[in-house]
Amino acid sequence: MSKLYFRYAAMNAGKSTALLQAAHNYEERGLQVLLFTAAHDDRTGPGVIGSRLGLQRPVATFGPDTEFSREHMPDDLACLLIDEAQFLTPAQVRQLHRLAHLGRVPVICYGLRSDFRGEAFPGSAQLLTLADDLEEMKTICACARKASMNVRLAADGRRVTQGEQVEIGGNDRYRAVCPACFYSDDAAGAKQAPGLFG
Repeated sequence: MSKLYFRYAAMNAGKSTALLQAAHNYEERGLQVLLFTAAHDDRTGPGVIGSRLGLQRPVATFGPDTEFSREHMPDDLACLLIDEAQFLTPAQVRQLHRLAHLGRVPVICYGLRSDFRGEAFPGSAQLLTLADDLEEMKTICACARKASMNVRLAADGRRVTQGEQVEIGGNDRYRAVCPACFYSDDAAGAKQAPGLFG
């Protein structure tokens, strides 16, 4: 039975690497896969999934108007893989859930669960609600505890606590932290764990 899978983690947990490995595993067996990433995420180039290990692959992109339905997919599609799944709309997540169950196409989504404020992305909240299989991918904080939160950094390395939910960036803009380090600042964001954010 095909399912909707959500593999979530904080920044820098190897989500894109895992996605590219999954695609390779299918293709090595002669099976067709289709890969998507968010159109506005151009860190490695437009329409490219790239990992910190240096792996890259050109892929299709999705935006808010992309429709995920069986008639828009190749007939022999064995698996649909989506990177940066936090940027899916709730309606798209429902389409993917329907595709998995009625279109009989496994759908594996990789993405963040929460933003730099500790708030859910709408796509992630819907994935956590509808996904048939959830898996947290692990990474570690600078303090060596499990990182499950993300913080945004300013150009000077200081933590940013306000702003738009979506601001594309890599290691220079975001850091994965454990909950204790995430909450180590006071409410105004004035204090910071020594050495953690700069």
